[in-house]
Amino acid sequence: MLPAEPPQPPASVTAPVALVEAAPAAERPERMNRSAVLWVALAIFAQESVWNFYDAQVPAQLRQFVSSATVIGLIMGLDTGLGVIIQPWTGLISDRLARSRTGRWPIVVAGACVAAVPFALIPWATGLPMLMLCIFAFGLTANSFKGVTETLVSDYVAPQQRGRAQGFIKAGVSLTIIVSALISLLVVDHSLKAAFAIPPVLMVVMVALSYCFLGRRHPTALRREDTGTRTGTDTDQADPLSSPWAVLKDLVREPSRARLLLMAGIFCFAGMWAALRSLTTPYGTEVLGMTRGAAGGIALPGAIAFLVCVVPLAYLSHRLGELRMIRYGIALFVAGLLVGFAEPTPAFTAASVAIASIGYAVFSVNGLVALWGLAPNNRVLGAYTGLYTVASASGMALGPALLGATVDLTGWRYMFLNAAVLGAVTFAVFTLVARRAGRPLAAAS
Repeated sequence: MLPAEPPQPPASVTAPVALVEAAPAAERPERMNRSAVLWVALAIFAQESVWNFYDAQVPAQLRQFVSSATVIGLIMGLDTGLGVIIQPWTGLISDRLARSRTGRWPIVVAGACVAAVPFALIPWATGLPMLMLCIFAFGLTANSFKGVTETLVSDYVAPQQRGRAQGFIKAGVSLTIIVSALISLLVVDHSLKAAFAIPPVLMVVMVALSYCFLGRRHPTALRREDTGTRTGTDTDQADPLSSPWAVLKDLVREPSRARLLLMAGIFCFAGMWAALRSLTTPYGTEVLGMTRGAAGGIALPGAIAFLVCVVPLAYLSHRLGELRMIRYGIALFVAGLLVGFAEPTPAFTAASVAIASIGYAVFSVNGLVALWGLAPNNRVLGAYTGLYTVASASGMALGPALLGATVDLTGWRYMFLNAAVLGAVTFAVFTLVARRAGRPLAAAS
């Protein structure tokens, strides 16, 4: 029989891993701070609107000076490389600021104001060197606060409610695609300079509003696990995880390897999703005989399915646990791919992508929350947000190439089957994560 109060495992070895799996309703009495979620979502929506417009219009701007699609692709991947380098560092700096009176907000507010300038100057560039300077400056400054903004959820929302909060935030973020499309449709052809000015102005205004409503609450923000993860220690004591290298060393040396495996799972799932998005249009033209425009529209039902399902899935994850729901999501993702492979018609392919999108929505809501749940303490959540970005961005960079290599070997007809096989590997990784995450707790009991 388990003792009434089982001993706690050392904070340096394990995290509150029980939070990642399902917990009894009695242990989840907290109510989600909806106003805080709204303002954090507004700040994230603001920055994602800029990124979506950047991805949609900067390639066309580069085409004025660069004819090679490969070179344009490499330049567009520059921001991903900068994010991999910068975000773990700025995340760790924000973790130190999180315990101050101002919280993480100086990085977010200053970053938004500075990043707005090179973004707005992109259409003013008259040559490739000036355009590259604007692109590099934007990528450097925008990445410096991107992960920090996403980490704000952990400052104002209780751990048990973060999955539900992520559902609302992801639903809002999905609307940025519509905002970007409307600016492109209504403004770009009339005034390119005005079109590039609208997203950064919206970003600065929305971030400022979020700071006005949330920045004043920061001294009393909900961070009650700060003391729980450091029981028996002085809160002013030097933190052993004081640099990205220390965080990485702790990640690698953690006995169960659950965090490292979770990073691998994030890499795999993000890569498969990026691959599916990148190769569905050529699949439609090569296998289904569709036009380029019609093949590009295959993704529309998936976008609608994501938007409709993401919030209910977040509530369901709150009841069942993040890792369990991610495994269900991967299973649904694979099932959708198999539907597309079984019946290669436009209707079944669109249904296949929609089913897979719902599976990805489960991961989108729970991936970062699961990694936060396995963090060694609450003082490195910003750094772990950066690590999440490293894993997902690396997967998104390599996933399309990996799936494309399998297509070269087997042909376009088998693309969905190849993706399903890779998805099954991802399912196996997350199953191992779930087992490893529960092992330290079981040992402690």
